[in-house]
Amino acid sequence: MKKKFFAPSELIINEDGSIFHLHVKPEDLADKVVLVGDPGRVVLVASHFEKVESEASSREFRTVTGIYKGKRITVVSTGIGCDNIDIVVNELDALANIDFKTREEKDKLRSLTLVRIGTCGGLQPNTPVGTYIASQKSIGFDGLLNFYARRNEVCDLDFEREFKRQVKWDNQLGNPYVVSSNTELIENIAKEDMVRGVTIACGGFFGPQGRELRLPLQDPNLNEKIESFEYKGLRVTNFEMESSALAGLSLLMGHKALTCCMVIANRLAKEANSAYKNTIDGLIEKVLDRI
Repeated sequence: MKKKFFAPSELIINEDGSIFHLHVKPEDLADKVVLVGDPGRVVLVASHFEKVESEASSREFRTVTGIYKGKRITVVSTGIGCDNIDIVVNELDALANIDFKTREEKDKLRSLTLVRIGTCGGLQPNTPVGTYIASQKSIGFDGLLNFYARRNEVCDLDFEREFKRQVKWDNQLGNPYVVSSNTELIENIAKEDMVRGVTIACGGFFGPQGRELRLPLQDPNLNEKIESFEYKGLRVTNFEMESSALAGLSLLMGHKALTCCMVIANRLAKEANSAYKNTIDGLIEKVLDRI
């Protein structure tokens, strides 16, 4: 069977042999990858490394590969949103599984372990500010996975249908999708010090998360309906902006993925911690130890 050839317009490789957006070369990618939103948080994660092997930076994408307690780990900043996750996960997969010289898929494919460390807004009484949440399932409001073939094969279609029914979902918003995280990663990382939850990945920070400033909301009651949703004992625990695309793309590509977030605002209690950068290092250490 003839291998698929990836044309220069589809797989863009820089003159130095690095992938287009990340500016990372194939040999500089570890099998274990930590994803963070803020480029500044890459420095915080890498400060725990005993040795740094390589560094790259382009736009909001900053990458460091190094050694932590004998484990080779790459940490990458993605910026905000599922659209950026689409760039990062596709380029990480290309680095792992496409031969940059022949522009063909490799005979032996690598399965990466991808763990996102981020922040989120809590939606339940058991997710106050400071709580660590591991996303057992992610609900994508972004619609990104709907552009890929085999979308239904990796989604929990019954959960999707029940979610749309209970919250009286307006089709104008696009079709949400539900993806489960990797079971092995959940067991290894989400210990008793983390809540195993259902996370909604929103397509924005304000309106999509029910924040109203000068613009009125299409459905002012959507958050209340989300907070009261329950299916097979599961409730929506938190809002963030990346988990669904990470879980869905990784599952389609054969990688293991999980999102772990620290709650910095609780929408029910109307509390927020704007100084969270001083406390998120605890979550970083837990993920590095358990990945």
